[in-house]
Amino acid sequence: MSGYDLFEGKKSSNLWQPLAARLRPNKLDQYIGQQHLLGAGQLLHSMIATGRLHSLVLWGPPGVGKTSLAQMISSECSAHFISISAVLGGVKEIREAVSKAKYLKDSKGVQTVLFVDEVHRLNKGQQDLFLPFVENGTIVFIGATTENPSFELNNALLSRARVYVLKRLNHEELSTLMDIALYDSERGLGNENIDLPDNHRQTLINASDGDARRLLNLIEIAFDLAESVNGKRVINDSSIEVLLQSSLKQFDKGGDIFYEQISALHKSVRGSSPDGALYWMARMLDGGCDPLYIARRVVRMASEDIGNADPRALRISLDAWEALEKLGSPEGELCLSQAIAYLASAPKSNAVYKAYNKVSKCVKESPDSYDVPMHLRNAPSAMLKEMDYGESYRYAHDEVEAYAAGECYLPEEISGSIFYEPVPRGLEIKIGDKLEYLRKLDLESSNKRKRKK
Repeated sequence: MSGYDLFEGKKSSNLWQPLAARLRPNKLDQYIGQQHLLGAGQLLHSMIATGRLHSLVLWGPPGVGKTSLAQMISSECSAHFISISAVLGGVKEIREAVSKAKYLKDSKGVQTVLFVDEVHRLNKGQQDLFLPFVENGTIVFIGATTENPSFELNNALLSRARVYVLKRLNHEELSTLMDIALYDSERGLGNENIDLPDNHRQTLINASDGDARRLLNLIEIAFDLAESVNGKRVINDSSIEVLLQSSLKQFDKGGDIFYEQISALHKSVRGSSPDGALYWMARMLDGGCDPLYIARRVVRMASEDIGNADPRALRISLDAWEALEKLGSPEGELCLSQAIAYLASAPKSNAVYKAYNKVSKCVKESPDSYDVPMHLRNAPSAMLKEMDYGESYRYAHDEVEAYAAGECYLPEEISGSIFYEPVPRGLEIKIGDKLEYLRKLDLESSNKRKRKK
């Protein structure tokens, strides 16, 4: 089996190369996916067609073709391609690459694409090294990242490069890629006479979860596990079973996908969708998320989004967490599901959450540390009593309805402030009614004092 060097156009043996490397496209018509960027009339398609390169950042999940796209752009635009890994490279490698690019530009008039994989791993100082050379045209910078560039890259670098969002491949695109891998005798496994039943074909596509590299790796491993029958390499049920035992869908703990999925779970609970909440919980668990992490977040949801509209939600969430710790996985995950379904179905209130944020802001922005009013201070000694600590304090249980109408429990400077405003849902309807009734008693008490004066 033979192939072409991506940029030199020479025949070279590629039997030793992984299938993903052998199928890297070097022409636009070989590239699969990202038609929202590469379709006719789209910006990247126009850039390649005209050869007028600009610096760019490719942002997307693993295996969607970021490196392949950078290489293909270089090949189609007849630019020299230099690749640096942000994980392995450093200042020395960056300077060497820039030096070579400057030489090629000045001596041969050749443009250089400097590709930085996992660019988000470069520190801010390393990122700054590119700026003058992007600015003066020494290099065309292409960065690839799985993380949100607006969080991970310098604003100065972002202002000089356009960000393009790459999407996971859909089933049709993965099916096309699979056909090339299985039946292309030049670049793929077309000479190997592989027998892959349709049901297993779909299983591999599903397991790849939109990741082209993963699909090609699965095909390669399936080929290695295949049984030789009458001159064919048959990928049977047992091969697929062994193959998929270690296959996990995309989760990327600590990365964008991780936070997107936990955000989807939280918003499904807040939006009263038990179906959505259970789906995203299952997706996270299927991807390898620690269920205890989900349990901790569920407790937060119970307080932030349900609150006093249904105080049982917090207790149910804590019980689910405790049950999960005692039962382990997978039994404990059912308890977690029960809590999530309850939270999603419960009446919602963020009144306490808002009140806490409001009062925290008030405390931080207050010009002074207001003193505790004298009537609220404790007087454990005779000296403090003589200093009027606790003077005029009204013991609520001795008052009518166990409420000291008109008593103020805030510093005098902010008396009358209202932080907690219950919503008209769930138990907070009754809480709101109760607080409104007590405020009326306060008003009546205040009016009585004014009349006496």
